[in-house]
Amino acid sequence: MKLVIVESPAKAKTIEKYLKEIDSKGDFVVRASVGHVRDLPKSNKKAIDIEAGFVPHYEVVPGKQKVIAELSELSEKSTEVLLATDPDREGEAIAWHIGQELGLKKPKRIVFNEITKEAIQQALKNPRLIDENLRYAQEARRVLDRLVGYDLSGLIWKKVRYGLSAGRVQSPALRIIMEREREIRAFVPETFYVITAATKTLKKTARPDGSGHSGGEDLLLTCSEEPKKKDEADKIIAAVKKDGLTVGDVSETEAKRTTRPPFTTSTLQQSASSRLGYSPSNTMRIAQKLYEAGHITYMRTDSPNLGSAAQAGILALVEKEFGKNYAEPHTFAQKSKNAQEAHEAIRPTHADKQSAGTTPEQKKLYELIWARAVASQMADAKILRTKIEARVGSKSDLLGKSDLPAFVANGSRILFDGWLKADPAARGEDVELPKVAAGEALDVKEVSAEEKQTAPPPRYTEAGLIKELEKRGIGRPSTYASIMRTLDARGYVAKEGRSLKPTDTGDVVSSFLEANFPTYISDTFTAEMEDELDEIADGKREYAKTLKDFYGPFLKEVKKKDKEAGKITDLGPAPEEFLCPACGNAMVFKLSRQGKFMSCARFPDCMGARTQTGEVISNEPSKPIGTHPDSGENIYVLSGRFGPYVQLGEMPEGKGKTKKPKPKRSSIPKEKDPATVTVEDAAVYLSLPRVLGEHPETKEQIVANIGRFGPYIAHHTKPKADFRSLKKDDVYEIELPRALEILKEEKKRRGFAKKKTEEK
Repeated sequence: MKLVIVESPAKAKTIEKYLKEIDSKGDFVVRASVGHVRDLPKSNKKAIDIEAGFVPHYEVVPGKQKVIAELSELSEKSTEVLLATDPDREGEAIAWHIGQELGLKKPKRIVFNEITKEAIQQALKNPRLIDENLRYAQEARRVLDRLVGYDLSGLIWKKVRYGLSAGRVQSPALRIIMEREREIRAFVPETFYVITAATKTLKKTARPDGSGHSGGEDLLLTCSEEPKKKDEADKIIAAVKKDGLTVGDVSETEAKRTTRPPFTTSTLQQSASSRLGYSPSNTMRIAQKLYEAGHITYMRTDSPNLGSAAQAGILALVEKEFGKNYAEPHTFAQKSKNAQEAHEAIRPTHADKQSAGTTPEQKKLYELIWARAVASQMADAKILRTKIEARVGSKSDLLGKSDLPAFVANGSRILFDGWLKADPAARGEDVELPKVAAGEALDVKEVSAEEKQTAPPPRYTEAGLIKELEKRGIGRPSTYASIMRTLDARGYVAKEGRSLKPTDTGDVVSSFLEANFPTYISDTFTAEMEDELDEIADGKREYAKTLKDFYGPFLKEVKKKDKEAGKITDLGPAPEEFLCPACGNAMVFKLSRQGKFMSCARFPDCMGARTQTGEVISNEPSKPIGTHPDSGENIYVLSGRFGPYVQLGEMPEGKGKTKKPKPKRSSIPKEKDPATVTVEDAAVYLSLPRVLGEHPETKEQIVANIGRFGPYIAHHTKPKADFRSLKKDDVYEIELPRALEILKEEKKRRGFAKKKTEEK
């Protein structure tokens, strides 16, 4: 028996099918590791022995013991074990970990860029050993990201707020978003006027059906200048109305639309976003399914080129389907500053299959990949561009109104569609202009000006940010999607449509890092670090020395800033027009979990506060909404630093021992409008914390409540309580049996590692 180990169960099924076709008598068994089998412990930094030369201490991924046990049993029975994990650094590392866990001596490694019968057959003929350089490159990245993530994140916990994070790639990406946001904030719009003239040609045109002649054709012209003042626009309009417009020049030029290369990882994510509306993470998930099913080649690649066999196959298809004049071979220059992977571009495994996939999402993405790959080996499209220029005045004036700007119209039409034949969605619309000649008068029907303002630079979309990261050499094809996920998960960005807008938290974290660690989150440093990792992969750089050269100065800088940098509580002065509602003093911006708010500069001596827009945040009851049905105490709806809440009774007077306890308070759920809270609602909110009962084993109380991080249950054992977040259960309705079920579940630990190579 021969054991073939891959990463994905879906991939395993496809490969097993082909192995039976290749060797019907061969006793092949294909099993999946289901991703990584070992990883760094999530809980502590001691996972890396820095003194010993940055030696990682791996442990089996929770839940993978059963997988390893099955693979071990099968490997012992096998005459040969072949490690067929993905053909990149990550896959090389996974293969090495599997070999380590199974105790394989000199394990055999096979790689293929596509899951086809031919590719698998070729891979079986050319097994090799684990590429230690590739493995070390992945290990260096993992260790580096862990160290940076722990040290920077720990500092941010101290200086900004618990639960935030920073990282080697994540933080430069956030900085880029913030740089654009500052440009937008600093932008001062300018008014301008767009002047258009709706005209008709005076020449009659023959009707297509031969039934006589019709009137002139419509021609919309736009003024070549955009005046900034209304009186200037009015002057031009008045001149056109008085003197009319005459064709001054007509030019036609032939242009080419050059075909584009097949998809790389980043261009696939960008195109899928703009054309299909898919997020980078969704695109990679769908592409993974297509790859595992054998429909496309491996989807993590920097290469824009095709293999010779694939290129020949596509050229033959183009010639057959579209004609010999459409087929034209192309190779493409590498645009990525730090190209890593030596694979082909993303393409269909069988070019003659125009549709593939089992879901609508898969079919749409496959068709996009197919069109791009086929179009890449087709002739350029030829376009005729037309420009009509008209001047104020008549022909007899010799178009002499030289002090007035021209009016222009631009059009185009396809002369030869070339590669657009395979990718018609990229064509756009033809704009055909009427036939006119120089000196021909135009009938001006209407001329008007539209007031507009210059717009600030647009915010990045996910696709736009990926393009920018690639251009600057930040990250790798396998990391772009995880960068987007991390920025969203940490609450550093919020989506407005497709645009990424930094949140107050993202602003504060990025500003802190830019002020204190400008070198380590710069484009240059991050790109150079990627180069060094590439050199490890090429065997040109030593693993331990690379990490030592980086980490020594970095740790020194972290410790220095830990001492020097104060806690980020004040985010700068509030606008002068907003004074403290309690004492009339100046106010400062501060950060809460709900975002920025204004606090009295004398806090904690004064508790005055306002929202970010200036509304007073009052801790003092105004008018009660009613009385509690049981106690008869007044119920108030108030707004605090951490959001709206209900309060039972009034704030006590007195000081020290004579002062009574503060009244009971409870948060109002986020989805509830505070203005609509009734006495009945308030009574429910004030029922928290709810004692659900005793734990049958410990006899300690189990309580349901809402805290700063949301609803939870707590098992009050000593010395430390067991807290569990409630994701689906209603905190007001959950009962003891359900709480006991949740407490039995394995507790999810906080950590930074995610699935495959999640960059920090």
